[in-house]
Parts: sequence; C-alpha cells; structure tokens
Amino acid sequence: MESLRMIENWPVPTAAAAVVRADGTLAGSYGPTGHRFPLASVTKPLAAYAALVAVEEGAVELDEPAGPEGSTVRHLLAHTSGLAFDEHRSVAAPGNRRLYSNAGFEVLGDHIAKATDIPFPEYLRQAVLQPLGMVATDLPGSPAKDGVSTVDDLMRFAAELQAPRLLAAETLAGATSVVHPGLTGVLPGYGHQRPNDWGSASRYATASRRTGPAPPPHPAPSGISASRGRSSGWTRTRAPPVWP
Repeated sequence: MESLRMIENWPVPTAAAAVVRADGTLAGSYGPTGHRFPLASVTKPLAAYAALVAVEEGAVELDEPAGPEGSTVRHLLAHTSGLAFDEHRSVAAPGNRRLYSNAGFEVLGDHIAKATDIPFPEYLRQAVLQPLGMVATDLPGSPAKDGVSTVDDLMRFAAELQAPRLLAAETLAGATSVVHPGLTGVLPGYGHQRPNDWGSASRYATASRRTGPAPPPHPAPSGISASRGRSSGWTRTRAPPVWP
C-alpha cells in the first residue's frame, strides 16, 4: 500500500504500521513490525477484550457493581463511571458524563483480578494474548497504559476484531457500538464534546506504533491466527451479554 510509505517522513527514529482488511487478512505493512513499542493507551482495547472474555465466561457481569457507588463494569468499559482521568476519585455521577479515565481501567483490572483470583496481567495473557499468539506482548503495569507489544502482535488483535474467535460475534458487535449515547464528554487534549458518542464500526483496523527508544525486538510468529482455550480456572460458557 503506497500510503504506508508516508511513514518514512515521520519525525521519529522508529515507526511501523500495518493494515488489516475487514476479513481479517493483512493488506500491507511497513517498518520493523517485530519491534516492541510501549502501547500507552492502546493497552486499553486489550484490557477491554479480556474483560469481555471474563463476562462471557461468567466471571463477571456487565451490570454488576464495580468502581464508585452506582458504577458497573459496563460504566468502566464505556468511560462513564465518573472517575477522573488519572486519579481514583469521582468527579461525576455514573452514567452522566463520558470522561476518559485511566483510573477507570485500573479499577476494572482490579475488579476482574478479584473476581477470577488471577492477577490481571496473567488473566490478559491467558484470555487474549496466548490464544491469539501475541507472544511479544506484555502488561508489566497498569491495564490503562503500560502494555508493550509489536505491530505483528497488533495485527493478530486487529484480525480478531474483524473476525472474532475468542468472543461471540454478538458480544463484539455490542462492544463496538456506542454505549450510553448522547452523553457530554471530555477527552484530554481534545476538550469537551457534545455529544461524545464513542464507538467503533469495527469495519477496518490499522495497527501502528511510533515512538523513540523502546524495549528490544522480540521475535513473533508468522501469519495471523488464533486458537480458543486457555488454562485459567474460568471455563464456563454463557450467552452473549446484552447491550442496550
């Protein structure tokens, strides 16, 4: 894809990108796709996917209490729990505003760890990373921002989003639709939005990272594939959750 060549002009020492088609196949890539980059907030989609696996397995419910009083797992996933951006304090009532929140995803990770009796980084590995073959991806800290991965691994995750194997299609369709539509929202760096209807058509996915110094490269397996099943104690299956 010729557009990927534009990455050569980015003012960064290392950059890589890939485009995955709607059918989950690779359309093109550029740069050192096996180089490990800090994910920053790209960690959140991985954490959210693990949370949805926990929902389908019956470890947690979307509408069970989690976080501040009146908040649920669904609120934490949709950034509507009322928690501040980077502090574990409430600044709005749950369901009233969409406030982008690192703290909310940290609370979500703690909630799943308590429900499953598995540390969240290990749960993420068992529920998502291992089945998808994302062997170069780690979560050494916060589920909001501390992931480390490669474009090769993000390709695998992008393919999963296009053709899910770890989740029921209905679950992913609900998760990539707007939850609590019409809310006023705040996104750091972009300001207020009225409304802030975050969502994703999930029709196309692009995997890319650009940064300065990063952890050393990690070899990744070729191809894009996934396999169901893992070794945690949570193996129950359930009907896909209901999204409003």
